[in-house]
Amino acid sequence: MSRRRFTAEQRLLAGISIVDIAEGGKGVAKVDDLVVFVDKAIPGDVVDVELTRKKKKFAEARVRQLNESSVHRVAPFCDHFGVCGGCKWQHMDYPAQLTYKQKGVDEALTRLGKVDTSMMEDILAAPQTRYYRNKLEYTFSNKRWLTDLDDAQEGLEMRALGFHVPSRFDKILDIEHCYLQQDPSNAIRNRLRLFALENDISFYDLRLHEGALRNLIIRTASTGELMVIVVFAYVDSETIEAAMAFLQSEFPAITSLLYVVNQKKNDTIFDQDIHLYAGRDHIFEEMEGLRFKVGAKSFYQTNSAQAYELYKITRDFADFEGWERVYDLYTGAGTIANFVARHVAEVIGVEYVPSAIEDAKLNSAINGVQNTKFYAGDMKDVLTADFVATNGKPDVVIVDPPRAGMHTDVVARLLEIGASKIVYVSCNAATQARDLALLAERYVVRRIRPVDMFPHTQHVENVVLLTLAH
Repeated sequence: MSRRRFTAEQRLLAGISIVDIAEGGKGVAKVDDLVVFVDKAIPGDVVDVELTRKKKKFAEARVRQLNESSVHRVAPFCDHFGVCGGCKWQHMDYPAQLTYKQKGVDEALTRLGKVDTSMMEDILAAPQTRYYRNKLEYTFSNKRWLTDLDDAQEGLEMRALGFHVPSRFDKILDIEHCYLQQDPSNAIRNRLRLFALENDISFYDLRLHEGALRNLIIRTASTGELMVIVVFAYVDSETIEAAMAFLQSEFPAITSLLYVVNQKKNDTIFDQDIHLYAGRDHIFEEMEGLRFKVGAKSFYQTNSAQAYELYKITRDFADFEGWERVYDLYTGAGTIANFVARHVAEVIGVEYVPSAIEDAKLNSAINGVQNTKFYAGDMKDVLTADFVATNGKPDVVIVDPPRAGMHTDVVARLLEIGASKIVYVSCNAATQARDLALLAERYVVRRIRPVDMFPHTQHVENVVLLTLAH
């Protein structure tokens, strides 16, 4: 059967009103029975659009002309907006961003989880809406993404250091200034790129897997410490020494200067050796007097200031009295576990990644925390009846799973355990709602509060308190 095509006239829709925002961050319009998702449109806009994809019940479109601007529309502050895949809501004022994030959580919990959200508290706004990330990863490429303006220039340098263009894995947008991470992040990226160009060091070809320079990772900390990791595609001692010596000389404030040689076809470094060039192999984050060691492979919430607020809400929801045994599931590097340990009798953390568990144990040791235990393994395999018998039944369970939510076996085990309270921290309200619907067999939702960790994006964290029904 041949694919049905629609004509140029059928592609155009004039004067449509944007009435909502979809989970993916696109504007939503309704034309008769057709739902249209419009890229870079926000509620209140009236636009002419061109359909880029059409199904029976929905279509995707891009703006051809903005006829009326929403009262929430503002001028994006970044020159890369619209091409770079990040910060998709820069054209919407921050109060409106918060409104639609909270609305998205409310709708997901209500529609998918059948949760009564009448007690939902106001979303916690981020204190910083720019330069709030503590980690950024850049990619070197010999295939720079060209804009219409670039196309008109001859002899343009094609080597780039920046971010992947959405849906184009082999094209990199060269970044001049990024508003996501504080200085000296931009200076390090721009000067290393210039050094490589001046010294004719090759940039990676993402299709052919050739070229010396592959990735640049920069981590900053609330303590002022700074980690820089350069990823090379193959062993070339002269090139590695030149690039690393340049960074050490130009940026003496770097606390941890590291490099990796990654000869695989994917960019992950979790299975690669980390080489220390100068300084320490880690930096420290700090929260309420607790120090957390952050290495090249460590997980730490990427918004340090707002992570502190998120953990305080988690602790507040749990309302500890001091005698509780706590299970911290999906504990990562044990940040939440160590954060609440001084307020309870015991914390038992479980995490899939063995290296993260080693970080969790080390963080307890660094801070003199003696009432924590940590176990590595797949949650559905670790959290068994024998595990509970050995470690004792928890009074409170804190869960902070990945975006996919909890495995149904884990939910079933929580229902069997029957802890008095569960505090569920989630970065995906849809999967959280699915799990809450399953937990409703024995639990009642008592408190809900969204937290904005990532301004100018559609992403939002959400904290839910459940108590055992009697």
